[in-house]
Amino acid sequence: MPSLVLPDLNSKGNKMILHAIIVLGSLGLAYGLGLAFASKKFYVEIDPKIEEINEILPKANCGACGFPGCSAYAEAIVNKNEMINKCAPGGDDVIAEIARIMGMEAEAADKKIAVIHCQSGGNNNTFYRYEYQGIATCKAAILVTNGPNLCNYGCVYQNDCIEACIFDAIKLDDNGMRIIDKEKCTGCGACVIACPRNLIELVSVKKRVHILCSSHDKGVEAKKRCGNKTACINCSLCVKKCPKDAITIQDNLAIIDYEKCINCGMCADVCPTGAIFDPLKEVRTQKKAAAKAKAEAAMKKIEEQKKLDENNKEA
Repeated sequence: MPSLVLPDLNSKGNKMILHAIIVLGSLGLAYGLGLAFASKKFYVEIDPKIEEINEILPKANCGACGFPGCSAYAEAIVNKNEMINKCAPGGDDVIAEIARIMGMEAEAADKKIAVIHCQSGGNNNTFYRYEYQGIATCKAAILVTNGPNLCNYGCVYQNDCIEACIFDAIKLDDNGMRIIDKEKCTGCGACVIACPRNLIELVSVKKRVHILCSSHDKGVEAKKRCGNKTACINCSLCVKKCPKDAITIQDNLAIIDYEKCINCGMCADVCPTGAIFDPLKEVRTQKKAAAKAKAEAAMKKIEEQKKLDENNKEA
């Protein structure tokens, strides 16, 4: 059986090793004690409300609240009296829970969803100046002669917005157009940041009339470049028709002031290119047609009664 050979502690080399171990061990112990003392001395107590609020937040870390993450927003609510209704993904349920924790009354947020101000960028409604075969991102595409599509302001169809949406709220339809799912969209704004041409805007769900064009080209040029033929041509008919002065022309493009807009849809009725979207336009048209038919029927009945009265007098 082999015998155990102990190192010679009197040798010069072993003494140096032993001294090094003692010194390093002492330093480690000293630093450990120092850190332990500092952690107790400078300990900052975290308000339990922060942890409670952080737990109920959806952990999307989307930045819609204006803070870099959910934990930062929770801290701001407790320590800086930040508004409690800024979590778009959480919605009213999260607002109610935060209000309960903070002991305050819940105020429902005005839900916003993304609106894409462009009606081209699909398979059959886009004019191209060349076939793009580079890196498949919108940011990369516009660096090459301002993008492959003829319109310098339209969608370049590389789908950065879809990649940015963590809620799967943007889909491609059969024509390759990006469609916002209003039920899934939380208004986080990730797609707004992702679009290099600033085509996407967060708008209150209460607002239904939108100008779906972002071209600043002059009328004839804008129409020529738009593959969907729905460009704003700066005709100003919408400006003149709006009863609330909610539309102005800015750099050849009509812009809606959503604070003033009342969803009357009169602008969409007079738009010659279809640049203005009004989901209730067809319903309004049907109502107008029905009202007109009713009025005509009433007039006809009056005329018939008038003739009948005249005949009775002659008799």
